[in-house]
Amino acid sequence: MIRVILHRIAGAVPVVLLVTLITFGLMRLIPGDVSAALGGVSSTPEQREQIRHNLGLDQPYYVQLVRWYGGLVRGDLGRSIFLGKDVTEATFERLPVSLSLSAYSLIITLLLGIVSGILAALRQNSWVDQAAMIFAMIGISLPNFWLGLMMIVLFSVHLGWLPTGGYVPFQDDFLGWLRTTTMPAISLALLQVGLLARITRSTMLEVLRQDYVRTARAKGLPNYLVVWKHALANALIPIVTIVGIIVSLLISGAVVTETVFSIPGVGQLLTSAILNRDYPMIQGGLLFVALVLVGINILVDIAYAWLDPRVRYDGG
Repeated sequence: MIRVILHRIAGAVPVVLLVTLITFGLMRLIPGDVSAALGGVSSTPEQREQIRHNLGLDQPYYVQLVRWYGGLVRGDLGRSIFLGKDVTEATFERLPVSLSLSAYSLIITLLLGIVSGILAALRQNSWVDQAAMIFAMIGISLPNFWLGLMMIVLFSVHLGWLPTGGYVPFQDDFLGWLRTTTMPAISLALLQVGLLARITRSTMLEVLRQDYVRTARAKGLPNYLVVWKHALANALIPIVTIVGIIVSLLISGAVVTETVFSIPGVGQLLTSAILNRDYPMIQGGLLFVALVLVGINILVDIAYAWLDPRVRYDGG
């Protein structure tokens, strides 16, 4: 298992470096100039040039890139231009908010997606199957930002049940946290619920037709034991694969959801940084996101080896 982890970490290093390189290049292609945003509309060209010089933006791109990689080696991601604080500090302040929202969405996704997929497979071609697949199709078809806006209109504006936005920390007030994160979590999870339900249904249908499942039933084992111990246990690898993808989608989709619901997470932080051309914040924030996604993929690979010892990662 240690070899698996070390092999995957070694393979993740060039991926992270490539992500940072692409991010650095794309940031320089964004229209606009950070010196104009800092100096204001009344600033002169000389003042803007001085701002660019102070920030080191007047140097060639390769010089800026080498300086940023040098800081990265030292653990220094730079200082946010507009927030006036270290990028690492600013990101870690917002990270618990994004992680709590993503975790809440993941719980909703797993509960609804796996349960509805299993029920649909066990009741194939019945009204339960049709209802579950219609629900899954609706979830896949609705954009999360549109769903979020519609939920705000219905549950906040018309019914007044939930706040339109904002965030209450989990440790301060659990009920307040539920009130402020339920709509964002549902809007973020619904697309993934449909995806997971369809994958779970198709995988379970394939496994339920296998000979060892028929043998287990022929031996007189209870149906719940056949489903949970024999069928679901052997269907977990494809489900784990899609769950890893879903977690990545939840984290990346939080950028839009946090903006719609005014949640002060990493997603909203990155959106604000992009609008303000805050290059250090954008690069550092995306690096954190890339590290989280790479870590998720490593955990998925470890889960493969744990669930199925036949899976090998020897590179041969």
